[in-house]
Amino acid sequence: MDVKPEYRDRDEAEVAVLDALAERAGEGMTVFEIRSRADVDIDRLETALADLKADDLIEVTEREERTIIRPDEDVIGPETDEDPDSLVDRMRERFPF
Repeated sequence: MDVKPEYRDRDEAEVAVLDALAERAGEGMTVFEIRSRADVDIDRLETALADLKADDLIEVTEREERTIIRPDEDVIGPETDEDPDSLVDRMRERFPF
């Protein structure tokens, strides 16, 4: 699963957290698991999680004495295999040959 494009204009740390959570949207992740996948320091991670929670983009639950974090279902969309247009493709569209 992928994060929907409309959520990619957020802070870099928040997008990294959402990307990590999207990989395991069903089972969720602990803070330590997110930290290992998102390349952000612990202070930025804490801020990102707080901001995402305040905006209702993540769900936090307790399970077996562990805090599990999942992305909200509206944040995650289907996987896309489409590669972004190459430079040549964009040039062809702009300057018809």
